[in-house]
Amino acid sequence: MKFTDGFWLPRPGVDARYAQEAYALDVEDGELVIEAPTRIIERRGDTLNRPLLTVSLASPAEGVIRVRVEHHRGARRDQGFEIATDAAHQALIEVDESGGVVDAGALRARVVRGAPWSLSFEHEGGTYTSSGAKSLAHLSLAPGAPVAAEPTGVTGVTSTGLAAASEYMHAQLSLDVGELVYGLGERFGPLVKNGQTVDIWNADGGTSSEQAYKNVPFYLTNRGYGVLVNHAGHVSFEVGSEAVEQVQFSVAGESLEFFVIAGPTPAEVLDRYTRLTGRPAIVPDWSYGLWMSTSFTTDYDEATVTEFIEGMAERDLPLSVFHFDCFWMREFHWTDFEWDPRVFPDPEGMLARLHERGLHVSAWLNPYIAQRSRLFQQGVDSGFLVHRADGTVWQSDLWQAGMALVDFTNPGAVEWYQSHLRGLIGQGVDAIKTDFGERIPIDVVWHDGSEPEGMHHRYTQLYNRAVFDVLEEVRGPGEAVLFARSATVGGQSMPVHWGGDNSSSFVSMAESLRGGLSLSLSGFGYWSHDIGGFEGDPDPAVFKRWLAFGLLSSHSRLHGSTSYRAPWRFDRGDEAPGQSAVEVTRRFTKLKQSLQPYLVAAGLEAHRTGTPVMRPMQLAFPADPAVAYLDRQYLLGPDLLVAPVFSAEGEVEYYLPAGRWTNWFTREVVEGGAWRREVHAFDSVPLWVREGAVVPLLEEDGSAGEFRA
Repeated sequence: MKFTDGFWLPRPGVDARYAQEAYALDVEDGELVIEAPTRIIERRGDTLNRPLLTVSLASPAEGVIRVRVEHHRGARRDQGFEIATDAAHQALIEVDESGGVVDAGALRARVVRGAPWSLSFEHEGGTYTSSGAKSLAHLSLAPGAPVAAEPTGVTGVTSTGLAAASEYMHAQLSLDVGELVYGLGERFGPLVKNGQTVDIWNADGGTSSEQAYKNVPFYLTNRGYGVLVNHAGHVSFEVGSEAVEQVQFSVAGESLEFFVIAGPTPAEVLDRYTRLTGRPAIVPDWSYGLWMSTSFTTDYDEATVTEFIEGMAERDLPLSVFHFDCFWMREFHWTDFEWDPRVFPDPEGMLARLHERGLHVSAWLNPYIAQRSRLFQQGVDSGFLVHRADGTVWQSDLWQAGMALVDFTNPGAVEWYQSHLRGLIGQGVDAIKTDFGERIPIDVVWHDGSEPEGMHHRYTQLYNRAVFDVLEEVRGPGEAVLFARSATVGGQSMPVHWGGDNSSSFVSMAESLRGGLSLSLSGFGYWSHDIGGFEGDPDPAVFKRWLAFGLLSSHSRLHGSTSYRAPWRFDRGDEAPGQSAVEVTRRFTKLKQSLQPYLVAAGLEAHRTGTPVMRPMQLAFPADPAVAYLDRQYLLGPDLLVAPVFSAEGEVEYYLPAGRWTNWFTREVVEGGAWRREVHAFDSVPLWVREGAVVPLLEEDGSAGEFRA
């Protein structure tokens, strides 16, 4: 949200009250508390008829400092997210005539007494960022003030799209020369966020819009620190866009809380961030193999499923998981946890037969209960469904006719939903695709009294947690795996997540990768996407290029909307040797199968440190300025560089960082520190091994092997 008209003036109808000075500093209950009046106090009369901002600084963990800025402290505060604190950590707080310091080890916050307002965040070698004059503010908006309250659906948006909420808080943190901002969730636009307005508000907008399924109000920069805004409702970021020297974040209400997180490397920032918000869980080894789906609206029964599975086996295409999408349940009945008896009369027997083939099974779910579901009236009678203020059940026809929403703030509703889920898992389902979780209404009342705007994001956490906990309970730790679409802060603790509804094109393939890299820089350890694209029927060239990309991602799934994604459906029979979709699938599926020990080790590292399996170049090579804007390549694990091919002709341009690299396929050894332009056949992709790497392998006969570079 933009409150100013250029550098000097506020927009019409905006009354901005900025922290002008650090007037008084006190140590209270382990916090440094600063009185920050909104005018410079020169005489006693200046304390009258003027707002005071209270700024409190504390440290929940080593290298982390929490900043809370409050106007009226008695106002309702956003619940924020679950933040872990280190009870053994004790920050050093000092106050003297010059100001105050909170020393959190790798990070210090320094407040200078008096005017102008000055709060800096320092490390041993200098300053990460700072909050200076006009950077902390309480803002009041007159009716009709031309301040856009994006996105649509946020509390108080008028029909004209102007802000109707009257009170806001904002903070600004400085950007240095050449400083670049990354993260803010799974975003499909430019990887570098400078110059963008980013609204943190989960939405089902596909991969080709500014909306995102996984919004995370956390960013990190190439200057070695990160920032988490601890606000579960709508957060608007202006990343060098309103004030080009600042990152600004604003929220409705009377208080704003954020954490500054030290590095100095991006990996260390993610380590500290995931200590606060949750480590990625360990996922089962079998989840790294190829997943195949029925696709979305296709017709299928057990015979169809068997045809696909046997077709993969006959063509020597390794398959690990078979996924049943929406229509395993009867139309108009989602969600009732019952297999459609017209096409699956013996679900237990069918699932047992799939297990006998060595496959694991995934099934689709969502948090909605359709009006025709056998569970609908149970939910109504028991108070397990989300209500409106007048006591009626919230319902919609957008998705399923008359659908309601499970209220996961109600412990009884959680147990009710989980009891049906246990039955499904007991039938033989191994993994759950938790679809949706973004379109959460705000004109409702929650069982636990949660503030509706904050629940728009917290809902996905409760929904995925309800499912993940049952999987872990039944399967055991390290054997639970979701395939989730929506997420927010902390969602990384319940993997895996996939990129949502993309289209079948090279452009969408590239935007999907940008989303995955952005999510990785937001603390998520694993990520997948629909190979070939979800919408439409991909051209064979798109499908084959996407196979290499998809099978060199942390997790890999064949899935579509209206058409099957069986590889042989993309072959005409006149392809050159090695260039058919079947052959390309075989080559890269077996490659990924051989990499399983390496990927499992990378997943364990994600669990221990928060470093993702798919590593953006900016994370892997923070000292190399040439990688700052790269968004078409990545490291898979610590040692494999992948540059997907985004063209039918096979033309690709990518950068090899300094050092010696070995080509996986040809064993060619080259010196890095340069750009490369190449042309690749469908059965090839730039795949390089870092000097000195020892990549553990699983040979086809089951024996252990390795690749040494």
